[in-house]
Amino acid sequence: MGRWPVGKPRDADFSEYFAARVQRFRRLAFGMCGDWHGAEDLVQATFVQLYRHWRRVRPDTVDAYARRILLNAFLAGQRKRGRELVMSAPPERTAPTGYDSHDRIDLERVLSGLTPRQRAMVVLRFLEDLSVAEVASLLGVAEGTVKSQTARGVEALRAVLPSPSGKE
Repeated sequence: MGRWPVGKPRDADFSEYFAARVQRFRRLAFGMCGDWHGAEDLVQATFVQLYRHWRRVRPDTVDAYARRILLNAFLAGQRKRGRELVMSAPPERTAPTGYDSHDRIDLERVLSGLTPRQRAMVVLRFLEDLSVAEVASLLGVAEGTVKSQTARGVEALRAVLPSPSGKE
């Protein structure tokens, strides 16, 4: 497909894209990192990087490109995590208005038990509703890897979450 429509300023196109997608990327980032402050940092880094390359990004691939940037930022942060200063007590995490903090904490706790790549795969498959092929392409792995890691991640989640009927 072609470039952005001629006659529109670059900044206006980017602003429209940002306004339309920022909430979606915040949810995706939170699903990956489990922390609203970290999610904000990931989204900010994503949109800064996206803006730098905005003129070269094709409109039909901009969502996939932005997801790739966010995923790379998340995984790079996980690799650096061992080098960060460890605090004796984590800062208070509050859920944004409209979210049930008890449900969020449970989901955050169980997702944190997954490896960063498993967590990313589960979030991309089930929160972003991407296909196995799309996740494999995004992560640069085989489709079989996505299937097996997603299955292991879901199995791990089922082991710690209560059953839907309320029975353990």
